[in-house]
This record gives sequence, structure tokens and C-alpha cells, in this order.
Amino acid sequence: MVKPLTFKGDKSKKRKHRDPTNPDLPSKRLQQKQGHEHDDPHNDNDDYAPEDTTWVNADTPSDLAGPVILVLASEPPSCVASDANGKVFASELENVIESDARTAEPHDVRQVWVVTRVAGTEAVGFKGAHGKYLGCDSYGIFSATAAAISHRESFVIIPGEVPGSFALQTTGGDKDNFLCVKETTSGKTASGKAWEVRGDAESISFETTVRIRMQARFKPKIKANKETKAKERISRKELEEMVGRRLEDEEVKRLKKARREGNFHEEILDVRVKGKHDKFA
Repeated sequence: MVKPLTFKGDKSKKRKHRDPTNPDLPSKRLQQKQGHEHDDPHNDNDDYAPEDTTWVNADTPSDLAGPVILVLASEPPSCVASDANGKVFASELENVIESDARTAEPHDVRQVWVVTRVAGTEAVGFKGAHGKYLGCDSYGIFSATAAAISHRESFVIIPGEVPGSFALQTTGGDKDNFLCVKETTSGKTASGKAWEVRGDAESISFETTVRIRMQARFKPKIKANKETKAKERISRKELEEMVGRRLEDEEVKRLKKARREGNFHEEILDVRVKGKHDKFA
């Protein structure tokens, strides 16, 4: 399930953790997080982290999942957007640092698309906020009015020469046409420029370059790192109960590392044996 999107400037609605013995004070857990005590072996909550809702760059086509924005090669940066009627347009991005497309974040839900894998193919579809899919007809004109994915709503993501850049081949790769952006004289924005999204570029060029930004929590590498941290999520107290004695700082680190790397039970046995040897030495 895709959770509601958050944009820059939105007020945080995250629940605050409070100390039950004194509601006016933040909980120990929150104090530890604010105090950056993650590396302290005495800290039982060193793996705690809130769900990541930041935006990052997709590096490969296999990264694509969840909400994304398709950042175009325009100046200033814009992205593919669609209104409730299915009209597709280039929407100028407000949340971008120094006109660097690699830092872009959406400020309007119309700029966001949810990636859908097309079964049995390498293609993907992009579903808009109004529930319709992005598509391109045989004349290179985009719209977002389809309730289901056909070849017109299918796109093959081709990695570019520059790392993190892509070209979007239309109609599921049936034709050698690509999504591109072209400057137009109508509908100028506050920057004094206007851009048109087309699907009739016949070769890959600068105009067909697309940066794809996605939510960090959906990126496979980041998800794998979170799963690894979840395996480490065990307190010092729990470890000492398993071993049956108080542990040295180095032993705590050793066991947490073993839990991450998959040889936890072997290390637990070694630590137990060491404890018995020390006891009768």
C-alpha cells in the first residue's frame, strides 16, 4: 500500500514519544535519537529510525517502484505532470536546489506517478494521482486517460550514458520513439519559458534525458539496508539474557554484527563458552 505523500513545507504529523512517568519530557528513546547515541553499545534503541519519506535518484530500471517523478531536461527543471482531465504537461519544479535535477522533489500531487510493472515484459506503466495511466499515441501526443495499461501506456526504461539518467521508449518498445521535452512559445511560466512533453523523438539525445526521482523507502538497496538493520535490532538486555551473564561492550558489538551477517547462533555459543571458561579460571 502506498502511503500519502509528503511535500516540503508540510507540517509533521508524526506522533511524539513521551516518557510515561513525565508527559512533559520526551521519552528516553527520543532523547537517545536526538543525542546521536546510535553507536553506543549501551543504547538499546540504536537501530531506531523513522520511516524514510525522502526522495532519491533511481540508479537502474530495476530500482523503480512506488511514487516517482519524471524530471525533464529543461531549464529550469520541470517534470511530467497530468491534470484531472488527463492533459499531460511539463510542470515547473519548485523544490529543487540550484536547478539541479538530481535534487528535485514534487510540490504538487499532479507531478507524481506510481510505477506499475507490465507483466511478462520489461516495460512499466505510470499511474497518475487521478487514477489514470500515462500514455502516448502514434503521433507522439501524451495523455493520461486510460484506466488500464495497453502498449500505448507501456514504457521501456533505457539507462543513459550519464549515471542516473534514462530515456523512456514509448509503446512498450514497439517503435523507436522516445519521450522528449521541447521548448514552446505558448503558455510561458514565471521563468519566461514553456516546455512541451512529446513522444516522437526518433533517437536518444539530450532532449530525451529523464531523471527519475523516487521515495527512498521503495529503493531496493535502501530497503535491503533497513532489513539488515532490523536483524540487528536486539537490545543489550536481551543479549545478556541469552548468554546468561553481563556482556562486555566488545561482545555486544560482536553479537550484533553476527546477527546481521547470519552467524548469530554460532557466536552466541562461543560467547557462552568463553563465559564459562572465565567463571572457572
